[in-house]
Amino acid sequence: MTKLKFLRIPVGACAGFLLITPVQATIIGSIYEVSSAISQNATPANVPAGPATVTFDLPGTTINFQSPPAAYTIGAFIASGGATITSGSTHAGDSLLDTLFNFTGTVTVTNGETFSAGHDDGLTFTIGSTTVINAPGPTGFVVTTQTYTGPSGNFPFQLVYGECCGAPADLEISGLALVSVPEPRTAVPISIVLLVMGFVLRRRFAKTVSW
Repeated sequence: MTKLKFLRIPVGACAGFLLITPVQATIIGSIYEVSSAISQNATPANVPAGPATVTFDLPGTTINFQSPPAAYTIGAFIASGGATITSGSTHAGDSLLDTLFNFTGTVTVTNGETFSAGHDDGLTFTIGSTTVINAPGPTGFVVTTQTYTGPSGNFPFQLVYGECCGAPADLEISGLALVSVPEPRTAVPISIVLLVMGFVLRRRFAKTVSW
């Protein structure tokens, strides 16, 4: 005669393991102190390969930074846009002159969508493999508007901004439909926990079956 014993697993325990807190969409920023030749040519190819001087997080869907009249510094510029420095805070008082900013994130985009960026000085804006705005050189404040002509969907974006030639500094772009992407360090432990739970439950179930 076969006798089966059923395992009782508290629902709350399972929910505790399976509940995943949504990750807020965030723009990641890096700042590099560079030569004047690089700050005047703000392209992805000119982003240094080494560690950034300063890194920061920017929540929300808008990039809007202006250097205050009395403070042409990295820290004041970052604070004006609501960003939070995550490393390199000792350089917050450094001058903005000859710096290169690299913004990254993931956005939802539609073919034919229009983007406008206000900038002083140059910038290059790419979505996936498509260059949307290509205006990398020095300029007074100007608004550059271009249309995205790539595929629709979710794609990584990169915005490279160069500040050269003295104050002021100004960078504005809105309408970025950011996508929340869980970080690998969050997803991996959850998958390991589920695998371990499955293994343990299988062993315990096998022990409860007697013939």
